[in-house]
Amino acid sequence: MTSRSVSSRRTIPSLIVGRSPLGDALKARDLSERLGIPDRGVLRPKDVTDVPLVIYLDEAGVCLQVTGKGAPGPVRAEFVSGKMGYRREHGGGAGQLVARAVGLQKSRARPAVLDATAGLGQDAFVLAGLGCDVTLFERNPVIHALLEDGLDRARLNTDCAPIVARMHLAEGSSSDWMRQREPGSVDIVYLDPMFPHRDKSARVKKEMEVFRQVVGEDPDAEELLSAALAVATYRVVVKRPRKAPPIPGPEPSTRIEGKSSRYDIYAIKALPDA
Repeated sequence: MTSRSVSSRRTIPSLIVGRSPLGDALKARDLSERLGIPDRGVLRPKDVTDVPLVIYLDEAGVCLQVTGKGAPGPVRAEFVSGKMGYRREHGGGAGQLVARAVGLQKSRARPAVLDATAGLGQDAFVLAGLGCDVTLFERNPVIHALLEDGLDRARLNTDCAPIVARMHLAEGSSSDWMRQREPGSVDIVYLDPMFPHRDKSARVKKEMEVFRQVVGEDPDAEELLSAALAVATYRVVVKRPRKAPPIPGPEPSTRIEGKSSRYDIYAIKALPDA
């Protein structure tokens, strides 16, 4: 998924914290205080009409829910069940384009990866499941809270626990973090900045619609790429819409294309064989 990385302080759109009768009241209060938004206690998102989004706590954890009647279902970081659970049970994502882009199919080495724009952690989970040690940065405080909750829940699952043990959620700005590091101090940097607006006629996934409401655009992608190239040892990998131009800066060394997205690869030197 997509995410932002330069500043942990960005205006949060009008939203509230709420919960179901089974939601964790203490965690709701903590999120309210941490994010600086009101906690309205027990509610039903479909009954809320004065704010567009609610950070909602139910029996399944923390999610982001569009309010009002007829809204799409919740968005949450989920590693145990759903798409990520299916992927874990059927090969762990070895055939995924992100694994090829990072270079895992041509090398037995399992490099350390900095996911500088972690979003809901889906690509990081694939890479961790294939043996990589992944450091995740997510600067948007709302998305960071969803990711933190998803990782906490995954640690309680016996199948997921060994995978998320290789996923380390960091605080702060990945851009600031990289600028403080020496050249070559990270094996691989993975970037998935927020995609540009798509045609109105294009079908946009539910998660992307909600993300755009919370996060907006990533105008600093060029700065982020520059910082990544300064610290990566082997390569920088950037996920982009298939038909979008590359991030301004150096030309990618190569590309791997899928149906709707592609991976621009900025090779620095070859991965070791083992």
